[in-house]
Amino acid sequence: MECDKCGADAVLHAAYSGLHLCEEHLCASVEKRVHRRIRDDNLLPKDATPEDPETWVIGLSGGKDSVVLTDILFDTFEADPRVELVALSIHEGIDGYRDESLDACKELTADRDIRHEVVSYADEFDIRMDEVAEDDPKDMSACAYCGVFRRDVLSRYADDLGADKLLTGHNLDDEAETALMNFLEGDITQIAQQFDASLGPFGGDEHGHTRGDSGEFIPRAKPLRDIPEREVALYARLRELPAHITECPHSSEAYRGEIQELLYELEERHPGTRHSIMAGYEKLAALAASEHRSESPNFDECENCGGPTTGDLCRKCGLLDALEAV
Repeated sequence: MECDKCGADAVLHAAYSGLHLCEEHLCASVEKRVHRRIRDDNLLPKDATPEDPETWVIGLSGGKDSVVLTDILFDTFEADPRVELVALSIHEGIDGYRDESLDACKELTADRDIRHEVVSYADEFDIRMDEVAEDDPKDMSACAYCGVFRRDVLSRYADDLGADKLLTGHNLDDEAETALMNFLEGDITQIAQQFDASLGPFGGDEHGHTRGDSGEFIPRAKPLRDIPEREVALYARLRELPAHITECPHSSEAYRGEIQELLYELEERHPGTRHSIMAGYEKLAALAASEHRSESPNFDECENCGGPTTGDLCRKCGLLDALEAV
């Protein structure tokens, strides 16, 4: 197959658009969509200056998504004094897995002279995910525990690092899976909160609301959310980025796995399904947010750690208490 742009050998057929793309034009297409998402979300505000730059903390796991995100952001903003990039990596305590991905993080950030901070569950919570997965006092998947601990660490350290925004490498497949899960679960409140936390615009919508208005958490951004997972992986390989592309040995989110398989089959039969899901979901989420903002939870301080919670203990401290009791 030939590239529809230049006639060179194609490396990808994007069935949703019908395009065949060569290495050069695939990479350019990925970068163009990331740049467009940055503009559309108003990620870099007009009042950012070299004297008062934006600090963007990137959740860098060493996997393909976060590595590609970090690489594109560096190439885009390396010479822009209005943006400071900081990479934040988490060691969960998974033997034979996280050490290799952290090596990828260190190589990437060292080559680009990006500030890189590493935090571990062992230091923060005195736990390791290998042990958590074995003990499992709540009879949950390892991913359920890890997701709570990871969100806590990312939020707290992004705040400590003076982040204006916390950037993660969620791709189109990730976002469409989450959208479908929220919709099938009928969780309108979660849909509304997701819009205000990570989908809505920065700088205010027509109602004057801006992403992260609650002030309880560092607002999140997902510049890769328009890029299919396959294209992110191909970009990482073509650019020879030091990505650690191996699945976590504890990954066992059964429900998400079912949604992932369903979405894959739908996309195979009906190219463009992921894009249409997200286009409709964002409109639905915006309507849900405008309707349910008055129902947003009132946050108190966790009795253990002082973090925001709607009960006596935050979810993280509740899980840590359960693990300690084992």
